[in-house]
Amino acid sequence: MTENKKIKSGFVALVGRPNVGKSTLMNYLVGQKVAITSSKPQTTRNKISGIYTSNDMQVVFVDTPGIFKPRLKLDDYMDKASISSLNEVDLVLFIVEPDEIGKSNEYIGDLLKKVKVPVFLVINKVDKVNPDKLLPIIDSYRKFENFKEYLPISATKGIGISDLLETIHKYLPDGPEYYDPDQITDRPEYFLVAELVREQILKLTAQEVPHATAVKVERMNQHVRGKLKIEATIYVEKDGQKGIIIGKGGKMLKQIGINSRKQIEALLGEKVNLRLWVKVQSKWRSDPSFLKQIGYDKKELS
Repeated sequence: MTENKKIKSGFVALVGRPNVGKSTLMNYLVGQKVAITSSKPQTTRNKISGIYTSNDMQVVFVDTPGIFKPRLKLDDYMDKASISSLNEVDLVLFIVEPDEIGKSNEYIGDLLKKVKVPVFLVINKVDKVNPDKLLPIIDSYRKFENFKEYLPISATKGIGISDLLETIHKYLPDGPEYYDPDQITDRPEYFLVAELVREQILKLTAQEVPHATAVKVERMNQHVRGKLKIEATIYVEKDGQKGIIIGKGGKMLKQIGINSRKQIEALLGEKVNLRLWVKVQSKWRSDPSFLKQIGYDKKELS
């Protein structure tokens, strides 16, 4: 960016209950996968930013964990990550699905009443609903009285995305390019690699296993025979979960590795030798020191 060039720039939080398409929307906006997706709730655990840059605007989209009432220490971390982000941004996009409000969205809608910055209601997945049903849904959200804009979109089909970007441009302040135009996320590569492995665990294993797993990249700075060597540990809470992750004859772990390697190679643009281990760490989701060790650090939020 030249010194005298005026652009619109700022930070935009994506909030909403789990599994409404926040990560899918951010990946679409930045044009590459920076946040993992799955059909299972609570897929996103950390705040992660995706950076959209055009000729006259740079938007740092902050994808947050889905907001829900906390039970475990990890849940508490995830909820604080979501709420803290609302006080640090220029705009908030409240992502919902095109259906009845429900208790979760009531809870989030009430939280958003306290937010000082503009909030847009973004109705995702509109390709899956009859257009005649959209207006009643929008009307049902008007009771919160704090949404500046109501925007129907489809993050998978690209419907309404140009309108969304134009509206964001209208509300953002003038400012600098915070990141190099070629940069698409604020997270280091090892974080993205760990997330891509966790994404495959979410997709391939049974319902009770995915949220008891965490992935930590131990090493990824050595090239052997033209391939980047990556070593990562998958943590679970019970021996039975370890058995499921490894699978009969190691079949499941091998498939997780194959699928992850393809995604990692696409992200990094080079050949990868991925080695995975599985370890049991009892009750890790309620252990603050272990959460910090694997990257869920509450000090980030202060």
